[in-house]
Amino acid sequence: MAGARAPGPVEAATSLVGIHSTDPATVYLSVFARLAPGDPGAEPEAIGRALYDDRSLVRILGMRRTMFVEPVELVPVVHAACARDNAAQQRRATIQMIAGAGLAADPERWLIQLEAETLRALEARGEATAAELAADVAGLREQIPFGEGKRWGGTLGMSTRVLFGLAAAGRIVRARPRGSWISSQYRWTRMEAWLPGPVVEMPMPAARDELVRRWLQGFGPGTIRDLKWWTGWTVAEVRRSLAEVGAVEVELEAGRGYVLPHDVESCADVDNPGSTHGLTPWVALLPTLDSTVMGWADRDWYLGRHRTALFDTNGNAGPTIWSDGRVVGGWGQRPDGKIAVRLLEDIGSEAAAAVDAEADRLGRWLGPVRITPRFRTPLELDLGGAGTRRR
Repeated sequence: MAGARAPGPVEAATSLVGIHSTDPATVYLSVFARLAPGDPGAEPEAIGRALYDDRSLVRILGMRRTMFVEPVELVPVVHAACARDNAAQQRRATIQMIAGAGLAADPERWLIQLEAETLRALEARGEATAAELAADVAGLREQIPFGEGKRWGGTLGMSTRVLFGLAAAGRIVRARPRGSWISSQYRWTRMEAWLPGPVVEMPMPAARDELVRRWLQGFGPGTIRDLKWWTGWTVAEVRRSLAEVGAVEVELEAGRGYVLPHDVESCADVDNPGSTHGLTPWVALLPTLDSTVMGWADRDWYLGRHRTALFDTNGNAGPTIWSDGRVVGGWGQRPDGKIAVRLLEDIGSEAAAAVDAEADRLGRWLGPVRITPRFRTPLELDLGGAGTRRR
């Protein structure tokens, strides 16, 4: 709805508790969908400034070991609530890989030395790609075999494991990519060089409580299953934080849900999420892995029967069309740049016309840029074909 538009990229990311960043284009498309038409803050250059010049948005490892773009104020929260624990787990896994590959007699000490060399090389360069760092640090060029004897077997470069681990630990960060805004070939830099200083260390319980409060504020009501999936925590950890923030139980079709105390009265329409209270119908074209589409584990209330067409077999959401609070179809970009849409249910002529208008607006905004989602879904593959299929 017009009144729910975000005033800028940072506010859009804040309202979503972070924007999914596994696919680089998702960040830009998610902001575009949430800012008002014509808002200069929705232009790729403005989003890029927030990411790489102002650095009010930061790309970090977040929930479920997934990349998110977070407002800088949430970086310590997400780091302490999710990334720090993930970093420890991944470090143990890397040490086991080093031992299994026979790279060192003392794998842990070898990894510590390799990390130190990598940080020194990065400090000398200021910013560097993985390939540039591997040219400087011999240990990063080592290969770790996996899946030996299996059809899917191969090797994994130490640079991947080391840089991932340092990023999860909050010591390095992805900086400006090579190429355009849809590129995923990021340069790396030290976190203290990118931000005013190191990431503030928060106690994990306090960080998790704040993250749950933010999720309930942006996505509530929701179930324990929703929060367990979204955070990647255990049920016990979710329950503890719900109790700490004073979450109130409400009854949902999916079972027992929770909201923040001041949101209890607003739950009257929770079983009718598409209600517009007589307002002009609103529509949105959201990108693959958009934070709203991926915000809950229980999705039937907004996804309906469209899961097979709009998700891949691993549970990754493709581009979706929303109308009045629910998913009603999908979209894709044809080779000629046109945004092709397909409605999977009848939403009325007024809303359908609004979908067409939004598709035209998105196509004009993208201009010569061509988007290929990292995770292809059945409907997106169909719509993004040779351009001869019907809309």
